Amino acid sequence: MKKILQYLFEYKTLSRQQAKEALVNIGKGVYNEHEVTAFMTVYLMRSIAIEELQGFRDALLELCVPVDLNSHAVVDIVGTGGDGKNTFNISTLACFIVAGTGQKVAKHGNYGATSVSGASNVMEQLGYKFKNNRDALKREVEEANICFLHAPLFHPALKAVGPIRKNLGVRTFFNMLGPMVNPAFPKFQLVGVYNLEMARVYNYLLQQTDQAFAIIHSLDGYDEISLTNDTKVITNAGERIMTPEQLGKRAVQPADIYGGNSVEDAAKLFQKIIRGEGTWAQNAVVLANAAMALHCTGNYTSYDDAYAAAVESLESGKAYAALNKLVSLQ
Repeated sequence: MKKILQYLFEYKTLSRQQAKEALVNIGKGVYNEHEVTAFMTVYLMRSIAIEELQGFRDALLELCVPVDLNSHAVVDIVGTGGDGKNTFNISTLACFIVAGTGQKVAKHGNYGATSVSGASNVMEQLGYKFKNNRDALKREVEEANICFLHAPLFHPALKAVGPIRKNLGVRTFFNMLGPMVNPAFPKFQLVGVYNLEMARVYNYLLQQTDQAFAIIHSLDGYDEISLTNDTKVITNAGERIMTPEQLGKRAVQPADIYGGNSVEDAAKLFQKIIRGEGTWAQNAVVLANAAMALHCTGNYTSYDDAYAAAVESLESGKAYAALNKLVSLQ
């Protein structure tokens, strides 16, 4: 690691192969925590090169525990995190709304490193038991239309750096990697990113896959459709700017989507919204993200049709039923 660090300290970038080897060794516990912290800190001080990000992704996918979900065409809704906004668990809620429409979902998530409550925090609080047993995960997808993949159970490297990320408490390149290494290899993906530079990088990388995707970034800095400002939307077909009115029928205020001060707060808020008891602003934001995910599957002729399906899922109780079914299978 000393040679790698010296190389990086000279403002040089790693090749794809060098980056892959470094992260494979991190995953295998070859380096101590101080070396790994120094390595991660380099990328807090400069932008990550595309070759480096590709190499890191290659390493995580090589080391990961893959999940075969019986050829179901699943969707994932995931944000990079690290936007510092501390919103409630919008993408996780959107996953249940999508599941309520009948679309299969494989949600990839982790504990919050920079927020009060990440997807894994709230799922655990709701009674979900993390697992990497393929038969159990298949059953969840087939009976509840959704399963949850807790990243450290599938990625040894993420488990190895978890405590370091928590101690640093700031955004690291692992935030960028999470959405690209879902072990179920989803056919459709909605990815929220925290800045436009990251959106460009993801667009480049996702264009090289056979996934149908939508990359979203709210222009005031959220890594999801926040409805607090216009949203940049990038898909396989191109890119455009969409207004809160186009996406969620209305604009909302940042205070409307605040996530609370604890995991318990986040879980209570989650349950309130999934039961259909959220405020109009909370509902609109969740529905917009769910609608964009549904739209990227190609099963809806327009975004408005996908939005109507999301509304029906929430208001009919199907989204809540998907959560209850999933928890009952634990």
